[in-house]
Amino acid sequence: MMSEPKRLHPAGMIFSIFQAIRHSVFGFLPLVIIAVGNDAWFYVILGASILIGLIILFSVLSWLRYNYQLEEDQIRIEQGILIRKKRTISKHRIQSIDLSQNIIHRIFGLTKVQIETAGSDHRIDAALSAVTMADGKMLHDQLKYKKQVTETDVNGEEQDLKEEVHEQDHPQKKITPKALFVAGSTSGSFGIILGLAGLAFSELETFIPDRFYNQATEWVFSQAVQVLIALAVIVLILLWVLGILSTIIQYWNFTITRYDKELFITRGLLEKKQSTIPLKRIQAVGIKETIIRQPLGLASVYVEIASGEIGQNQEMHTLIFPIMRKKHIASFLKDILPEYRYQPEGLVKLPTKAIPYYIIRSVIIPLIATVVVAVQFTEFTWIPGIVMLLSCIYGYFQYKTTGYLIQDQQLLVQSRTISKDTALVPHKRLQSLQKKQHILHRKQGLATLDTAILNKFVGRHFIVRELNVEDVDQIADWYSYRKKPLS
Repeated sequence: MMSEPKRLHPAGMIFSIFQAIRHSVFGFLPLVIIAVGNDAWFYVILGASILIGLIILFSVLSWLRYNYQLEEDQIRIEQGILIRKKRTISKHRIQSIDLSQNIIHRIFGLTKVQIETAGSDHRIDAALSAVTMADGKMLHDQLKYKKQVTETDVNGEEQDLKEEVHEQDHPQKKITPKALFVAGSTSGSFGIILGLAGLAFSELETFIPDRFYNQATEWVFSQAVQVLIALAVIVLILLWVLGILSTIIQYWNFTITRYDKELFITRGLLEKKQSTIPLKRIQAVGIKETIIRQPLGLASVYVEIASGEIGQNQEMHTLIFPIMRKKHIASFLKDILPEYRYQPEGLVKLPTKAIPYYIIRSVIIPLIATVVVAVQFTEFTWIPGIVMLLSCIYGYFQYKTTGYLIQDQQLLVQSRTISKDTALVPHKRLQSLQKKQHILHRKQGLATLDTAILNKFVGRHFIVRELNVEDVDQIADWYSYRKKPLS
């Protein structure tokens, strides 16, 4: 069934204007600063007016020349002011259709539809920046769930939606406000906010008059140490509160539902997002425990997916639950992803002779820093010395954390960078397996295991260093389905 060609909602012009202005600001900011420095305000205002006028004109023409048409098994999109581009996206090529709403979307009852296809060329994908919520859901249902398209008659009355499949109960998990508060409190995002604040201040510093800057600096240095400590504590508390608020805003009402062929996630307070993760694209399940959450028995659960786009600035992992008790992960996976199971009992640990390797890798850089400081600044040698001691402890904890476990057709790999990370990788998702040894490894009967899965068309590697060579051979036999020779 074919629908009539439609334009985006007129609010799409607003989104286009704001996006163009945002992208133009950083490019023209140096010219504005130079012009302001030379008191050329007239040219700044004139140039800004012309630029905004051109952006508005281009956005209006782009909106007028953009239309989409939904057919039974595909969507057609035409766009372009002078050069017309026509794209046809088949439903069989579509991997996911995500709906999201920012504040402006919600005011007008609109949604953004993001269509991602299978393949590495992101130009094939499509994004409808502003359609009504009814049209967005209709597109989602028609192209993903094989529902009959909702038609609107002449009087604007919608006919009933006829589904090919019957409604049924599906496993669902939803985060509580209390758990969300704990997630924000233990996320460590205040460090990111502190870094962003520092970056913003460094950019705005050039606009602060020297007189005010010097007065503020003199006031800070004139205060007692106790006052400065109190100010630092207040700033850290404010950043911690901002971290909690950002987590709550981002993951409010986080709900994950398991359907036959995909996971469906909704979240967001100010910007509501609905996203789908096809089960066939999931390459591995990960469990992350930060150094703050691990002592509390808390963890977050994510999945590694094979994305259809290269070069997108997206997170490495796709979060499927922000935080939960570690003891509840097994039951969570049983309900939401029964293809994976989390039973870390019986984890194969590293041999004792692997300890020196982990400690040496951790202390090599602090050791070089200690030597340099000892030569140049003898009185400060204790600082890198303490860092080197902490690095030794860090290396030992890396050794204690690392291990593996074969569970039928699943490989569990546990490791640590700063956070403790556990990966559950099905046999069929492993793209490669390598056994690596250098001369010291061969003499000590050690080897490094290097496995990889397909992630964003770039292999993500799960590496376990300094395993017993017998353990690596056992994993290689499991990976290649080789049978051990009879003794």
